[in-house]
Amino acid sequence: MRTTMLAVVMVTLCVMMVDADVKPQKDFNLQRFAGRWYRLGLAYDSASFVPFRSKLRASMGVVTAMPNGNVNLTMWELTPLGCVIQVYNYERTNVAGQFSYFSTRHNMVKDITVVDTNYSEYAVVLKHKVFNREYTQVALYGRAQTARVDVLQKFKAFALSQHFPKESILTPPPAENCPSSRSG
Repeated sequence: MRTTMLAVVMVTLCVMMVDADVKPQKDFNLQRFAGRWYRLGLAYDSASFVPFRSKLRASMGVVTAMPNGNVNLTMWELTPLGCVIQVYNYERTNVAGQFSYFSTRHNMVKDITVVDTNYSEYAVVLKHKVFNREYTQVALYGRAQTARVDVLQKFKAFALSQHFPKESILTPPPAENCPSSRSG
């Protein structure tokens, strides 16, 4: 019993230390961050996601900065049902570059941190939630549908530093015609 309790405390402390080490982009500027982004990479190790890894395609999103500092994110994702539009409303926090949103799919609040961006080319974003266990995703976004090798390496290195196994770090091919030229 004592060993189990000690193990739980140690794991909790390690998780808190990993999360505490992740800081948002210094001097984050939401206006510069707004606009069109393509999700070019995803690190996600959920067991339920494994069967879908090979089906993942790069998706496109548009970040809209709201006057109150919140963000609307419209994403187009290719699914077996076709090109699906999803809209997320991220609420600002007290820290620039950190947001939270309520996931209707999981019925809980999730945290979003823009870890690194140069605004004109790439952004590395961390999504964090606790749902039966701790889950984290790292995404690489680009202003174009491709990224330089050094940007991909930076994304992969950050994902590895967050303890993602190599096989869970994906750089999917682009989605064709999603969104269609009429809707994007």
